[in-house]
Amino acid sequence: MAKSTLRTCEKGHQYSKSSDCPTCPICEAARKPLTGFLAGLGAPARRALEAAGIDSLHAVSTWSEKELLQLHGFGPSSIPKLKQVLEAAGLNFKKEVT
Repeated sequence: MAKSTLRTCEKGHQYSKSSDCPTCPICEAARKPLTGFLAGLGAPARRALEAAGIDSLHAVSTWSEKELLQLHGFGPSSIPKLKQVLEAAGLNFKKEVT
């Protein structure tokens, strides 16, 4: 197991991390939305969508599952969660062109 190191974020929070990930868990918890489709996703998937400019369900619907899975931090466990909220809104993922 990797050794944990004590770090301090730019806002002054101290936290321990054993990975190279620079994200402060305290800051990340404060940013987590309480409502909306992003609230049901884990932080890495949420950050991946935000980094890609995906900020609405309509924006999600313009991406295929395969394209989303290529985003750094977006994993397969997020697909069913998004599929559920898309279907509730009458939307779907973009269809793959074969």
